[in-house]
Amino acid sequence: MIPVTKPFLPPIEEYTKYLDGIWQRQWLTNMGPLASDLEMKLKNYLDVKHLLFVTNGTVALQMAIKALDLKGEIITTPFSFVATTSSIVWEGCKPVFVDIDKNTLNIDASKIEEAITDNTTAILATHVYGNPCDVHKIEEIAKRHGLKVIYDGAHAFGVKLNGKSIFEYGDISVCSLHATKLYHSGEGGLIVTKDPELLKKLALIRNFGFSGPESFAELGINGKNSEFHAAMGLTNLNFIDAIHKKRKEITEYYNSKLSGLKAVRPVWHKQGTLNYAYYPLVFDSEELMLKCIEKLKTNEIGTRRYFYPSLANTLPYLEPADFDVTDSISRKVLCLPLYFDLSLEEVDLICRLLLRVQNN
Repeated sequence: MIPVTKPFLPPIEEYTKYLDGIWQRQWLTNMGPLASDLEMKLKNYLDVKHLLFVTNGTVALQMAIKALDLKGEIITTPFSFVATTSSIVWEGCKPVFVDIDKNTLNIDASKIEEAITDNTTAILATHVYGNPCDVHKIEEIAKRHGLKVIYDGAHAFGVKLNGKSIFEYGDISVCSLHATKLYHSGEGGLIVTKDPELLKKLALIRNFGFSGPESFAELGINGKNSEFHAAMGLTNLNFIDAIHKKRKEITEYYNSKLSGLKAVRPVWHKQGTLNYAYYPLVFDSEELMLKCIEKLKTNEIGTRRYFYPSLANTLPYLEPADFDVTDSISRKVLCLPLYFDLSLEEVDLICRLLLRVQNN
């Protein structure tokens, strides 16, 4: 069986060396020394000004919306994981969808302005598969209309744009450290902001709004993470370069073997670095893609239609709407297996099966 993804697990002895300290301190959560150490190490590794380690990427999105005091309408993309939209609704705001660009698969910045109303307060855009959005155009639009900008960078760990972290763009950027991500802490998330005052507010929100043992400064939530998750994050950070190198090797091997397949990869931002988080393909037709899925499934190879279907006509708590590009892309996009333990021999098998379907 070849799954579509598999969590990276470091040598167990590398992880367990942190456990003695946890047992001795008996400090399991509430921002213990390992969680604080991970925050500092990630801040340095990503080269960002301010960073918080939180429960997960979804809570990070909810905290971001709350910290920016957003109300009314938030412009977003229908081509993303459900948490992007559900977090907006969860925080009492209304998601307003804008179609995606057919090449990058990110929100089409040229269509954002026509969706802005008097009730619009923010733009929440996703760096799909880690591919940077048109952040400069989005920033121009946001400044012109007095809007806040949040980036869902769940897939974008380690990506740089014009030499600086993709998380440095917008008012707040968030990232997921879920087990399936290229870098993970088992469960976890990050919140990044350039604004020190906003960081203070987010830190208060993360801990129920406590400003002291018996005082509160904000409406808060339990957004903290445990020492066990921090230990996994610290351990995995030691292997991030090896993870990146292996995923790059696998991606380039896919590229070389699948050059004749009737499918294309998203067009990456010219000034953006790749982190090789996923291997998505947009097939020429849904029919060909479905045949490929079935062939791979017969050979016990997993794939994922990521993202399908469109959020705009799927969620029971929203009125359905159609968006031409999103609807078309979501029906034809497929992510192939990509993870650290995947061998080139397995990639070779996957590619042979895909090409066999096409050529029969």
